[in-house]
Amino acid sequence: MTTDFSRRTFLGAACCVAAAPLATPVTFAALPGDNRLVTIVLRGAMDGLALVQPYGDPALRLLRPKLSLLPEQGLHDLDGYFGLHPAAEALLPLWRAGELGFVNAISTPYRSGRSHFDGQDMLESGGAAVQDERTGWLNRAIAGITRGSARKAIDVNTTSELILAGPNPVDVWSTRANLELADDERSFFTRLYRNDPVFAAAMAEAVATDMFSDGIYAGEKRSSGVESVARLAAGMLSGEHRIASFSISGWDTHVGQDRTFKKPVGELCTAILTLKANLRPDVWRRTAILAITEFGRTAQENGSAGTDHGTGGVAIIAGGAVAGGRIHGNWPTLSEASLLDGRDLQPTTDLRQLAAAMLYQQFGISAKALGSSVFPGLTLETGASYLRG
Repeated sequence: MTTDFSRRTFLGAACCVAAAPLATPVTFAALPGDNRLVTIVLRGAMDGLALVQPYGDPALRLLRPKLSLLPEQGLHDLDGYFGLHPAAEALLPLWRAGELGFVNAISTPYRSGRSHFDGQDMLESGGAAVQDERTGWLNRAIAGITRGSARKAIDVNTTSELILAGPNPVDVWSTRANLELADDERSFFTRLYRNDPVFAAAMAEAVATDMFSDGIYAGEKRSSGVESVARLAAGMLSGEHRIASFSISGWDTHVGQDRTFKKPVGELCTAILTLKANLRPDVWRRTAILAITEFGRTAQENGSAGTDHGTGGVAIIAGGAVAGGRIHGNWPTLSEASLLDGRDLQPTTDLRQLAAAMLYQQFGISAKALGSSVFPGLTLETGASYLRG
C-alpha cells in the first residue's frame, strides 16, 4: 500500500511545525525578472463610494445624507470631483507622487445574489460565472510567464487562498509560522528523511524559508497583524519572489459604517505603506499593488447608518509601476437612471481587465494567453489608462 503524503501533510505533522495559521495566509511565487505584483483581497465588499467619494455628483448627498462628506468636512480632494476618505489620509503622499490611483465603477461579472462566497469565488477564480473556474487566475498566470522556469513551493499553513491555488507551484507562509527546532532536532529529521527525496526536499525548503523569514523580522516578534504580513511580503519580494498575495477583512459595513469603516481602511494604508517602507527604492519602482474586493455596496445608505451589498466599486492600484495620481474608469454618475437595478453603482469596467493589464505590464504575459487560459474569453484592452506608459 502506497500513501501519497503532500508537503503540507509532512510539514504540518511530521516536522512538528509550530505554525499558528493566519485567517488569510501570505502566498508567494518565485519567478524570474525584476517586476513584482502584490494582490490584496479586501474581503467583505469594500464600499468604494466611501473610500473615493464622488462629492461632485449631486446625487451622492441625496443618497447618503449621513455617510457622504465634503472637503470642508474632512474629505481630501483628489481632482475637484472625487475625494479620499479622511481615514486614508496616510496615502496622500503616494497620490501626489503618482504612486497611487483608483479605478472607479469596477466589478467582476458577478451580478446575482450578492453573496460574499460567490462573489469571492469569481474575484479569485477569474471566471465569467460562479464556479466557472476551479483554480485561481493568479496561479494560472504563472504558466503564461515565459521567462525561465525556476519555481518552488512550500506550504506550512492549513489552506491557501483561491487566487493562487492551482497546479503551478507557489509558497504559502504564515507570519507566525516557526519551525522552532533545535539544531539536533533538525539534524534528526534530516537524517530520518534523507532517503525519501520528497520529504527531504520539503524539509530543506521549510528550513531555508524559515531562516529567511527570521532574517526579515531580525529577531522581532511576529504577529498576524497586517503590518507583519506586509513586512513578510516585502521581505520575500526583496528576494527571489515576484508575486505576493494576502487579504484584509472587515469591509462588510451594514451597520454604523462611519465607525466600522475606519479600521480596515487604516489596515489597507498600513499594508501599502509597509510594503513601500520595506522595499528598496529600485524594487518599489518595479512593483504594482492591486487591491480588489468581491463587489461594491449600495449607492444609498440603509436605515442602520451603513450600506448593503451592491455591485460597482473601486479598485486601488499602488506602487512605482502603476499609472497613479489619477482616477481611472468611466464614471456613470449616481443619477437614478444610471443606477444598476435602481440601487447600485453601474459597473463600466470589468475587474478582470484591470488584473489582466497588470499581468500584461508586469510579466509580459501575451494578450492571447490572458484571454485563453488566465481569463477565458476576455479580450485585453492594451490601451487602458491604468497601464503605465
